[in-house]
Amino acid sequence: MRWDNLVENTSRPGATGDIALFGTDAVTTRTFDTPEFRGITFHEIRARSIVNKVPGASRMPFEWTVNPYRGCTHACVYCFARKTHSYLDLDTGLGFDSQIVVKINAPELVRRQLASRRWQGAHIAMGTNVDCYQRAEGRYRLMPGIISALRDRANPFSILTKGTLILRDLELLREAASVTEVGISVSVGFIDQELWRTVEPGTPSPERRLDVVRAMAGNGIGCGVLMAPVIPFLGDGPDQLRATVRAIAAAGATSVTPLVLHLRPGAREWFMAWLEQHHPYLVARYERLYAEGAYAPKWYQRRITRQVHELADEFGIGPASRGEARRIRDPRDTDGAGRTARVDRTDRDDRTGRPGLPVRPGATQLTLL
Repeated sequence: MRWDNLVENTSRPGATGDIALFGTDAVTTRTFDTPEFRGITFHEIRARSIVNKVPGASRMPFEWTVNPYRGCTHACVYCFARKTHSYLDLDTGLGFDSQIVVKINAPELVRRQLASRRWQGAHIAMGTNVDCYQRAEGRYRLMPGIISALRDRANPFSILTKGTLILRDLELLREAASVTEVGISVSVGFIDQELWRTVEPGTPSPERRLDVVRAMAGNGIGCGVLMAPVIPFLGDGPDQLRATVRAIAAAGATSVTPLVLHLRPGAREWFMAWLEQHHPYLVARYERLYAEGAYAPKWYQRRITRQVHELADEFGIGPASRGEARRIRDPRDTDGAGRTARVDRTDRDDRTGRPGLPVRPGATQLTLL
C-alpha cells in the first residue's frame, strides 16, 4: 500500500506543499476476533492533517470536512467514496468494506487546527465521505473528542450518518448546539427491507435510522433526512416514494431532501457488478440512464425531486436549505417561571396543526431559554 504517496490538501490554512499525511512506519495494522469485526482489518495511522478543504469543483454545499476514517463497513454498494481507496492501492470493492483506515489522532488534530490563528471558524461537515459513525467508531471512539473540540471553539458543524451510534453522543451534541450551529441529518433513501439488505448490508435498518430522528426530536434537536440515494427502477416507484416520505414525516424529521443515485468511477463498477448479480434485467436500462456520466439525466433528477417535494408538502415537511442548521440551548437553563422553550416564528404547521413541523424550509428555529 502506498501510504507515503498520500499527500495532504495544500489549500488548507498553513499548508506549504505536498506533505505525506503519514509514513509507512506510522501504520499499525490490527484485526479483532469478535463477531462484529470479523473479517475486517484496521490500519491505525497518525495523520498530519484532518481539517480538509473541499476542491473548488465539488458540488458540495460546504468547504471544509473532517473524515476520521477511510473505508466503511456499512458496505453500501453505491458508495461514491470507494474511489478514495485506490489512492492507497487498496481495492475499491471488498477492500473498501473491510480495510478501514483509522486516524487515531483525529480529535487532537481537530483541536490543534481549530486553535490556529489562521482558522476563521468556518462550518465543518462530517460524514460526507465515509460514515463517521460506522461500526469502527464503537471501538475507537473518535467522535466524542472531535465534537468536544468543536464545542470548545464554538465552531459550527454538521453530521450526516446512517449510524445509530450517534445517539451515544447525544449529550455532547446538545452541549455543542448550545454554543454554535449544529446540523444533524440521517440518510434514508428508502424503507424497502429487501432492497436495504442487499444494497446497504452493513447499515442499521431504515427503521432504526428513523428512530435516531425520533430520538433527536425528543431531545429538542432538529434532525433532517437526506433521502439518498433514490435508486432508479428499484426504489423510485410512486408508492415507494410515498411510503418513504410518510415514514420520514412520522419520525418527526424537520426536512427531507432527495438525492438520486450517482455512480462515480470506483462505485460504478462495483454497483454494476451487484446489479448484474441481483437484477440483470436492469443492466441495459442503467447503461442508458447513466450513459452521459456519473449522474442521472437532469429530467430524471427533476422528476424525483418534484415528486418528493410534493409528498413532503402533503405530509408537512419541506426540503432543507443549503447549510441549514438548528441551534438550541440547554433545557436545564430555565427562567424563573420554569419555562424552557420558545419556538421562533411558529411551532405549528398551519396546514396540519402538528407541532414542530416547519411551514417552509428553515421557517422554524428552536431556541431553548
